Amino acid sequence: MKRTVYLGLGSNLGNRLEYLQLAVSNLPDVSKVSPVYETAPVGGPDQGPYLNCVVQLKTELTGQDLLAECQKQEKLADRIRKERWGPRTLDVDLLWIDGEVIEEENLTVPHPRMKERGFVLIPLRDLDPTLVDSFPNSQKVISGDLDSVIKIGTLLDETPNGE
Repeated sequence: MKRTVYLGLGSNLGNRLEYLQLAVSNLPDVSKVSPVYETAPVGGPDQGPYLNCVVQLKTELTGQDLLAECQKQEKLADRIRKERWGPRTLDVDLLWIDGEVIEEENLTVPHPRMKERGFVLIPLRDLDPTLVDSFPNSQKVISGDLDSVIKIGTLLDETPNGE
C-alpha cells in the first residue's frame, strides 16, 4: 500500500537550484513539490544561505529504503560530509512517513527537529497544511521565521510523473 512521505531538500553550495532539481527529477514516486525558499543556515560554521523545498512521495518504500534513497541522491550531487551542519551541495532529509514512528540507530521518523524549523514547516505547510497545523507550536515557529524564510519561486512547472 502506498504511503505519503515527505522529504526535505536543501542546498547551499554551487548551483543550488540545479541540485534541488536534480534530486526531484531522480527521486522515485514524486507526487508534489513545494515552492522553493531561501533561508539562513541553522547551526554549524559560517556559510551561505540555503535553498529549501519539501517533496511529497506516494510510495511503498520502507523507511530504510527511503533513507538509502536520500543518501543516493546526496551522492549523485557529489555531497562531501566534512563537518556536522556544514555547507553542502544537497541535503535530503526523511521528514515523515504517513504518521509512522521509527526509532532505529540510523533513522528517526518523524525527523526529530522538523517541528522546530521554519524552513521545513513553511514548505511542508504548502503541501499539507492540516499536517503542519497538527504539530504543537507550529504556528509560533512559522510566525517567528517568516522574515527569514523567503519564497523565491517554484522548482518545476509540474511534478516529474505528470500529476
